[in-house]
Amino acid sequence: MAVLPVLTYPDPRLKRVAEPVERFDDELRAFVADLECTMEAGPAAVGIAAPQVGRLQRLILVDVSSRPRAAGHGRLVLINPEITAWEGHVVGREGCLSVPDYTGNVIRAERIRLAARDAHGVLTEYAMEGFEARVVQHEIDHLDGLLFLDRVVSRRADLRPRGGRSPAGR
Repeated sequence: MAVLPVLTYPDPRLKRVAEPVERFDDELRAFVADLECTMEAGPAAVGIAAPQVGRLQRLILVDVSSRPRAAGHGRLVLINPEITAWEGHVVGREGCLSVPDYTGNVIRAERIRLAARDAHGVLTEYAMEGFEARVVQHEIDHLDGLLFLDRVVSRRADLRPRGGRSPAGR
C-alpha cells in the first residue's frame, strides 16, 4: 500500500468528470487500499475521492468514525455512488484535502439515500444523515468535477483560512 500524492487546487484535473468503474478486480482493490492509505495520511481526513489522486473513476471512501458525535456506517468504499433521494437543507463548514488552506460554509442535504457498489461489485443502499451525509455529498462532488469552493455560500463572507479569519477580515 502506498500514500498517493493528492492534487490541490487549482490543478485542472480536479475539474474533470470521473468515469464509472466497470471492472471490479484485484487491481481495483489494490487501488482502494492505496486510497485508504492516502486518506489515513491526510490531516483529519474523513473522505477522499479517486479524482483527488488523479484517477478519474467514480470511487470514494468515507469514514466518519473518528468523529465522536458523528453517526455513520464505518469505513465505506463507495463505487459508482448515486444519491437516490435527499431531504432537508443545512449549512455547514467544510474543508478538503485538495484545498488544504481554506474552509467554507456549504449548503447540503440533511439526509440522503445512496446506492453504491463495494470493491467486489456488490450493490448496497444506505440511509445517511448529518455529517456522514455531508461528507458523501462532498466526495461525490469530486466525481463531478466540483470542489466545495464551487458551492460556498459566499466567498467573501464564508471562505476562511483554516483556523483563521475570513480573507475579507471578518
